[in-house]
Amino acid sequence: MTGKTAFRETDLYQPVKDFLEAQGFEVKGEVREADVVACRDGEDPVIVELKAGFSLTLLQQGVTRQRLTDAVYLCVPRRSGRAAAKALRANIGLCRRLGLGVLTVRLTDGLVQVHADPGPFQPRKSAPRKTALLREFARRSGDPAKGGAMRDGLVTAYRQDAARLAEHLARHGASKGSDVAGATGVTLATRMMADNHYGWFRRCTRGVYDLTPAGHAALGRTGSG
Repeated sequence: MTGKTAFRETDLYQPVKDFLEAQGFEVKGEVREADVVACRDGEDPVIVELKAGFSLTLLQQGVTRQRLTDAVYLCVPRRSGRAAAKALRANIGLCRRLGLGVLTVRLTDGLVQVHADPGPFQPRKSAPRKTALLREFARRSGDPAKGGAMRDGLVTAYRQDAARLAEHLARHGASKGSDVAGATGVTLATRMMADNHYGWFRRCTRGVYDLTPAGHAALGRTGSG
């Protein structure tokens, strides 16, 4: 197999052809607009699109080929490494949603692997994630974060609660966690100050907390509204 710098999409063709012929298909390349077409008696044709990697163009080609047959596969080289494996899983998930199959070819020995077959897809709903989404929505005070903002520094309900605790301590000084909880309505006040996720709080004595310099500084940047 050729090295990475000399790789061509046509290097995928023979391994895919051999793989399909072993399953009883007659295989031909570059039939009209399709990279690979495989036919077997009494069945719809199988179309495989070959590319050096996943791209919007490849996905669009796959969807276009679905006008000809439901049996459409996208085929890319199998890359090594954790980042490549993560990207492949994400692309397989996307292809499933589009009803496309996925093949990879291991360039070192031509091994073809089927990661997904074409077919209708019904996404599984996650009840815990939905509950967490609605809980966060309900806990947010106002609308403090613009849609599309970076995740760092995002004003979440947790951050709003932490700001309430910081504001109370700024006004009243070192306080018992139970008193802070009662005054602010943040029931987990003691746990939040102990966890000190933002570095705003410090423990004075058992159950008593005060603001750190970082907490005082944050009050100028973080509101509870």
